[in-house]
Amino acid sequence: MTSLELARWQFGITTVYHFIFVPLTIGLAPLVALLQTLWVVTRKPGWLRLTRLFGKLFLINFALGVVTGIVQEFQFGMNWSEYARFVGDVFGAPLAMEALAAFFIESTFLGLWIFGWKQLPRALHLASIWLVAFAVNLSAYFILAANSFMQHPVGARFNPATGRAEMTDILAVLTNNTVLVAFPHTVTSAFLVAGTFVAGVCGWLMVRSSQSGEAVAAQTFRGGLRLGLVTVVVSGIGVAVSGDAQAKLMFEQQPMKMAAAEALCDGRAGAPFSLLAVGDLTNDCRGVRHLLEIPGLTSYLARADFQAPLEGVNDVQKRYEDLYGAGPDYAPNLAVTYWSFRLMIGLGVGSAALALVGFWLTRGGAASNSERFARLSLAALPTPFLACSFGWIFTEMGRQPWLVAPNPTGVDALRLLTASGVSTAVSPAMVWTTLIGFTCVYGALAAVWFYLMRHFVRASLKHPATLASEDSHPETAPLSFGY
Repeated sequence: MTSLELARWQFGITTVYHFIFVPLTIGLAPLVALLQTLWVVTRKPGWLRLTRLFGKLFLINFALGVVTGIVQEFQFGMNWSEYARFVGDVFGAPLAMEALAAFFIESTFLGLWIFGWKQLPRALHLASIWLVAFAVNLSAYFILAANSFMQHPVGARFNPATGRAEMTDILAVLTNNTVLVAFPHTVTSAFLVAGTFVAGVCGWLMVRSSQSGEAVAAQTFRGGLRLGLVTVVVSGIGVAVSGDAQAKLMFEQQPMKMAAAEALCDGRAGAPFSLLAVGDLTNDCRGVRHLLEIPGLTSYLARADFQAPLEGVNDVQKRYEDLYGAGPDYAPNLAVTYWSFRLMIGLGVGSAALALVGFWLTRGGAASNSERFARLSLAALPTPFLACSFGWIFTEMGRQPWLVAPNPTGVDALRLLTASGVSTAVSPAMVWTTLIGFTCVYGALAAVWFYLMRHFVRASLKHPATLASEDSHPETAPLSFGY
C-alpha cells in the first residue's frame, strides 16, 4: 500500500473513532445543564441524582474526545503536510478560534463546575455548566466552518506565486452557506444521540429499579427517560428538516456526491430514491440494478420537484473532465457512498422504536418493569452513534477524490485532489507504524471508556434515589470518579 492509501486509512479510522465521542459531548452538555436547572428550580432530589450521574458520563466522554481529537490536528502536519501548506492560511483560522475561544471556555468553566459544588453560589455554578454547553456547540461551529471550506471554498483566493490559498474574508468563511446548513444538522444529530443515550440508560435503570421494588428510584429514572424521549422526538424532526436542506444544497455544490449516494449512473428526470441496489457498484456503474425505488423522490429531495431532471455519475464525470481535465476518476467509491447514506438514515429506527415503546409504557405516570424494554433500551443505544458515523463517512468519502472540492461559482484554482495533499516525506513504513500504534492505543481507550460508562451506570443502582431530602446527597463533593 502507498503512503496515500495508508494515510487515508489512518485518518479515516482515527476520525471515525473520535467522532464516536463528539455528538454525545455536543448533545449531552446541554441536557446535563437542563437536568441541573430542573433541580435548582424544583428542588427535587431526583433531578440532582440524574445531574450527577450524567455529569460523570459526560466527563468521561469529554476526556476521551479531547485525547482523540488532538491526534486529528497533528495528522494535518504529519501525513497531510501538502494539504496543510496549500490551505493552512484558511483552514487554520477557524481551528485557532476554536482553541482560543471555545475550548478555553469549555475547560475553564468545566473545571469550575466539577469542583465548585460547594465553593460557588448555586446560580453561578449552574451558569458554569450552561457556559460549557454553549462553548461545546461553539467549538462544533468553528470546526464545521473549517470542514465546510473543504466542501465549498469561499472567502479566499489562490496565489499562483506561492501555490497556496490565502484568506481574503474570514466572515465569508464563517458564514459559508455550507456550514449554515451543516451546523443545524450536526447539532440536531448530536441531540438525537444524547437523547437516545439518556433515554436508553434511564430506561434500563427504571426497569431494574422497578424490579427491585425501588418505586421512588424508578420514578426518578422515569423522569430522565421521558426527558430523553422528548429530546429524541424534537431532535429527530430537526434532523429530518436540516438534512433535507443540506441535501438540496449538496445537489448544487457537489452533484457527484449526491449522484453517487443514489448510485444514479445516468441522468434522468423524475429520479427515484433507491431503497435497494445490487450489482457491481464499481465506478463505471456496470451491472447496477435498483430493485426497490420510490418514484421521483430523489428529484424532490434535490429540487422540491418530483419531475426535476438530475445529472448522473457519468454525466458529472464528463462535465468535470471538461472543467478540470481528464485522468482522475471524479466519482467516489459508489458502494461506500451508497450504503453509508442508507445506513445513516436507516439506523434512526433504533431511536424511533425506543421513543414509541417508551412513551407507551410510561403513560399515565407508570414506571415499567418490562425486561423486554430494558433490552430495547440497551439495543437502541448504539444506533444513533452508528448513524452519525456513517453520516460522517458519507460526507467525507462522497467528496473524494477532492480534499478541497471545487466551488462551481468561486475561484477555479481553489481545489485540491487528495492525491496532491499527502506528505511527500512520509514513507509507508512510517504510516504503518503510527496506524498500528493508534489502533492499539485507541482499542485500549475504548475498553476503558466502556468500562467506566458501564460501571457508573450500574453503580447508580446501589444508591437509589429514595433520599428524603437534598441534604442527604453528596452535593458538596466534587464531581469526580472516585465516589
